[in-house]
Amino acid sequence: MRRRRNRKAAVAGRTLIALVSTLVLVGTGAAWRVYDHAIKGVTTSDAISDGPKSVGQEQNILVMGLDSRLDEHGNPLPQDMYNALHAGDDSVVGMNSNVLMLIHIPGDGSKSTAISIPRDDYVTLDPASCGGDICKGKIKEAYGRAYFAAKQKYEGTIKSPEALDAKARDAGRKAEASTVTKFLGDVPIDHFVEVTLAAFFQVAQAVQPITVCLNERTQDKFSGADFVKGPQQINASQAMAFVRQRRDPDESLNFTDLDRTRRQQAFIVSLASKLQSSGTMSSPGKLMNLLGVAQQNMAVDSGLDLGKFAAQASSLMSGGLTLFTLPVDDFGNDPSNGEAINIVDTDKIHAYVKNLLNPPKPGAAATTTAPPTTTAIGSAAGIVLNVVNSSGKNGLGGSLEKALADRGFTQGEAITGTARSSSTLLYGSGAEQAATALAGQLGLTATKSSSISSQSIQLTVGTELAGSDSLTKLVGAIGDGSSETPTSTTPPPPPVSATNLGAKAPAPTDLSSMNGSGVPCVK
Repeated sequence: MRRRRNRKAAVAGRTLIALVSTLVLVGTGAAWRVYDHAIKGVTTSDAISDGPKSVGQEQNILVMGLDSRLDEHGNPLPQDMYNALHAGDDSVVGMNSNVLMLIHIPGDGSKSTAISIPRDDYVTLDPASCGGDICKGKIKEAYGRAYFAAKQKYEGTIKSPEALDAKARDAGRKAEASTVTKFLGDVPIDHFVEVTLAAFFQVAQAVQPITVCLNERTQDKFSGADFVKGPQQINASQAMAFVRQRRDPDESLNFTDLDRTRRQQAFIVSLASKLQSSGTMSSPGKLMNLLGVAQQNMAVDSGLDLGKFAAQASSLMSGGLTLFTLPVDDFGNDPSNGEAINIVDTDKIHAYVKNLLNPPKPGAAATTTAPPTTTAIGSAAGIVLNVVNSSGKNGLGGSLEKALADRGFTQGEAITGTARSSSTLLYGSGAEQAATALAGQLGLTATKSSSISSQSIQLTVGTELAGSDSLTKLVGAIGDGSSETPTSTTPPPPPVSATNLGAKAPAPTDLSSMNGSGVPCVK
């Protein structure tokens, strides 16, 4: 299951540096008290203020690393930085969120969890990324698509380039957060941290050299990687190659983008260890340099209480964090443009994420969700039900056909229609009573149509109905995969260690985990 790509332009900033930027930003409680005046220059946003939020003291923080060649204010970077990054200049337009990680901080003070989402997972995107309707794409694209759509929409009414860029970025942040929330199983996002391409290199410069560790010697002419086996110290330029590498001449290593994600996680853990041990956090000069990076190349939501987060930062930086990388089912190609994508089963993703964020208590017995009740719908007998799946959820049409056949309808045809947000229920002669009963349970209006055969109903399911409580109550939860079996709450298989060697190294189909302390050795 090897994924091969031949694109040379790998963006150096696609790292998890946002996590370290966050921790650097708050440092320790003492650092916060001394330098809180410097934080006032960090960009803030209300983009996700109206989104769903966690209950109690829990916090979910979405970390987004952009592939933009501009700073957080939309300005070009210095030319010497472009030269060092080897990733093009401001003429290369890119606003995808190539790093996505959810940091979950439990309200009870227990160990925190970081969940990395592979950037090319092929998912249903937020409508703002799809011209107001629904579409599918790589999860990283939700930000960029919404950003450029908003920029085009407001270009004639917002004259200031910086204000226009800020408006467009807010649209991107909102769309990306919404997409991630749905993909992870309606997980609320309380806060976000966003960093641009330049932040990684600048932070690496400020704290170099950094110790990393590899299980094998490896080289890559595209990223410039050239590393020996075992622990080694690297400078800022080498760090760029370390986190960019996604291929190796030795095909037996089976290097994938998910391995690169784990490489990025390992670098963050090593960098956090260096920050703890080097005295950086107690050096006024070094800390001010890092805070300057945050001011220019970082944005956070206006609701993030950095003072409160400061109290948690020390434990995160000293091992109070476990990092996970979500698995994929397979690799494929986007049917619309042929680009490489990760094929994922969202039912599995929901189960993994639910288990990671709400792990079963020791000794608790595994349970299985009971199938929905199958009380027949009045007058459904003899009525043929056809479903047009316009929701973007794979397998939903067939699942609905089966579920409603259990409610008394005659199973008809399930087809895939053009993506849309709204739903309709049309019926032919003789099917009015059954159509009215079904429409009432789904919150729709039954409409008679001469184009529908007698004794037949056509239900067209859009994205709004697909995620509604009414549909779930009627036929049970239906995911984005093709499985028709009831969802099980039995915990999924345990994760594989991200630092295992050889045959025990994580495959793309494995959930992998990494301890957030020390210097991890990875592929």
